[in-house]
Amino acid sequence: MKAVSISVALAATGLTFAASQAQAAGSLNLICSADVVICEQMTADFEKESGIKVNMVRLSSGETYAKVRAEARNPKTDIWWAGTGDPHLQAASDGLTLEYKSPMLDQLQDWAKKQAEGSGYRTVGVYAGALGWGYNTEIFQKKGFKEPKCWADLLDASLKGEIQMANPNSSGTAYTALASLVQIMGEDQAFDYLKKLNANVAQYTKSGSAPVKSAARGEAGLGIVFMHDAVAQTAEGFPIKAIAPCEGTGYEIGSMSIIRGAKNLDNAKIWYDWALKPEVQSRMKDAKSFQLPSNKSAEVPKEAPKFEDIKLIDYDFATYGDSEKRKALLERWDREVGANAN
Repeated sequence: MKAVSISVALAATGLTFAASQAQAAGSLNLICSADVVICEQMTADFEKESGIKVNMVRLSSGETYAKVRAEARNPKTDIWWAGTGDPHLQAASDGLTLEYKSPMLDQLQDWAKKQAEGSGYRTVGVYAGALGWGYNTEIFQKKGFKEPKCWADLLDASLKGEIQMANPNSSGTAYTALASLVQIMGEDQAFDYLKKLNANVAQYTKSGSAPVKSAARGEAGLGIVFMHDAVAQTAEGFPIKAIAPCEGTGYEIGSMSIIRGAKNLDNAKIWYDWALKPEVQSRMKDAKSFQLPSNKSAEVPKEAPKFEDIKLIDYDFATYGDSEKRKALLERWDREVGANAN
């Protein structure tokens, strides 16, 4: 009887989506905060399946939050897909996103549902990924560097000019790194660490995945990134090894939000429900996106870093997704780290 009920429920979901497709028309204004390859794949798949024209812009999550906030009185965006959860939570707390309870919610992992519940259903988890770094094994071997297994190892003087990470003002990845270090070490100790690390950082990039792409090209030795971004470079054939820090590390819940005042609200809801489907999330690996999907029935890529193998902290999404806390940390980073950047 239970199996029949599940089959009926799944069939009903499929019929609902099919009905939505039949009625679909017009366009959708989407900001995508994942890697451009998966953004383009998602856009093309959705257009083919729904018949809705998608106007997609790729921006980092920090940039997206700033854009959505600046356009609050006259929104130009309908839906924001992917990117770290902290800016999504900040947008939710600022009233910039819309409450929506997708019929797909019951199919999601607990961490994805908690993201929705914690935001008053103004955002939802679409994937998860742990923070770490990827280093170029050929460069490290050639220069005689030791493998950096811990946050402390990144302060080694031999790594001067070899590290890249993103700017936390524009990058959700880098903000997750900042917030993770604060939770691991305490705020004052974390900023002492970041000031010391600054001596080894060659560049603060705009995009969170850019540092490991530079390492893959041989332009840097190491990039501080989400581990799945490092794994993606390994899958492309580059000599990149992903590392989970020994002291522990934070993680992201990549999220999705409908913008308050969306001009194409019905189409935004169609995308929202579609993006939570297991078959859609199972396709992400085809674009070499190796995050953990939020739908319980989605296929987990074999390359995806396994949370059970990583020392994860109990990341406080509510505190570090809060607007005032985020603003205070970023202002302190600008004063104490960014102002002294190389």
